Amino acid sequence: MSFSLIPDRLYAAYTDITPQMLQQWGIKLLLCDLDYTLAPRSVARPDETVLGWVQAMKEAGVEVMILSNNRSSARVETFCKDMGITYVGHAGKPAKRGYREAMAKAGVTEKETAMLGDKLLTDVLGAKRSCVLALMVEPLGGPVGAWNHVLHALQAPFKALTKENYL
Repeated sequence: MSFSLIPDRLYAAYTDITPQMLQQWGIKLLLCDLDYTLAPRSVARPDETVLGWVQAMKEAGVEVMILSNNRSSARVETFCKDMGITYVGHAGKPAKRGYREAMAKAGVTEKETAMLGDKLLTDVLGAKRSCVLALMVEPLGGPVGAWNHVLHALQAPFKALTKENYL
């Protein structure tokens, strides 16, 4: 188990991550945070871009699954139903439980799994603790609210240490 807040790779947006990249790394399961990773929290349904991106992943044999800490499953269920994917809700990130549940559901190992998210303290730390590839993106729609501005400012030094930075 690793305790690190440094992502393995840093990207501007989820669309920078291609099925070919994941295949090259041996990734069969891509766990994704929803809010600010695939869509701003204010967006109720997936747009054509995210639908096309998920479809391309499926066609390449990469399963996409949402790993969410949302307290209410309504938003996550709607998004997942529209995208034709499944999810693990109340995941408790950065705890390992949700990651383990998702990998068991997909029948894959840690080495075949990556986590994509926008927050160090939940998505990246949970990925590192679960021994899966930690991919980080800038928040879609930017940080919203005072707390998120502070949080994202605090993330900057750790993001600067990322060896593979594609911002």
